[in-house]
Amino acid sequence: MTQPAPSAQHNGPDKGAPTGPSDAPPAKPGSGRPALGLRLDVRILSLLGVLAALVLVGGITEPDAFLDTGNLQLILTQASVIGVVTVGMTFVIISGGIDLSVGAMVALASVWATTLATQEYGFAGIAFTAVIVGLAAGLVNGVLIAYGNMVPFIATLAMLASARGLALQITDGKTQIVTVDSVLDLGLPDSYILGIPPLVIMFAVVVIVGWLILNRTTFGRRTVAVGGNAEAARLAGIDVRRQRLYLYLLSGLCCGIAAFMLIVLAGSGQNTNGNLYELDAIAAAIIGGTLLSGGRGTIVGSVLGVLIFTTITNIFALNNLQSDVQQIAKGAIIVAAVLVQGRTMRGRET
Repeated sequence: MTQPAPSAQHNGPDKGAPTGPSDAPPAKPGSGRPALGLRLDVRILSLLGVLAALVLVGGITEPDAFLDTGNLQLILTQASVIGVVTVGMTFVIISGGIDLSVGAMVALASVWATTLATQEYGFAGIAFTAVIVGLAAGLVNGVLIAYGNMVPFIATLAMLASARGLALQITDGKTQIVTVDSVLDLGLPDSYILGIPPLVIMFAVVVIVGWLILNRTTFGRRTVAVGGNAEAARLAGIDVRRQRLYLYLLSGLCCGIAAFMLIVLAGSGQNTNGNLYELDAIAAAIIGGTLLSGGRGTIVGSVLGVLIFTTITNIFALNNLQSDVQQIAKGAIIVAAVLVQGRTMRGRET
């Protein structure tokens, strides 16, 4: 009987998985962890440099409008919604998957949570429904991919179409206005804490929890292991199918939270909510250094990617540039990021 490879046989479920997400190749013998940390810091610093340059451009082109406190709060608030979705997307991509249905799941959760029947239960009813609908949609994705052996691209594409269709059916193409004052109050300046909008605080909490899960838990190590080499992870004792199911549940949970945040921000639920969120979330994760092939990525990098894209959109809007120009610019940035990733990986293999 053929025996497993020695490394897989020796390592347990945790020891066989990487100790955390890494943006750099293993350091040379004798160099230890500092080299890896340095490489990671350089990438984060580069993203911070790009963000600082964008702030400088915004300050030069529209100094009064861009640097206004209200506009900066708006940038952070808008980044919060797509940022929560991006946290879930980052986990999925690190595992070697993809989720094209995040925007549709946000739309479905937002319209289901703003029906008249749901609003009768007040704040708790709206928040609970948004989260449950997101989890349910994520569960369907996870079951189809992990246990139905469907390709993530196809499974989530099907969910995209189905969720959009169901959202349209629920609303009949109409906007569902929120009448629950406790929900609407979260979007008012009076609810700001030390000048920080509540949605930004919610985003910060999700980011911190996501970072801790990815970098300080067995779940995070297993996510990286599955994305790096699913077969090696299986031989090391990791239940790959269950891990993938959990990851798509996590993505659905993030979409449910984002749907509630969008309800607060817009004061309504629409079947068009979350349009192109899948593009923005994937782009932000890639810009942040997450590899499309899986096995590597960081929450901090993804957050900086979200801030960069949101700042670009804000600058374009203040300078009266058309939305089609914004989309072209985003597409160009994605292509550039993927090309840079490809060159980096080829350089590491040589």
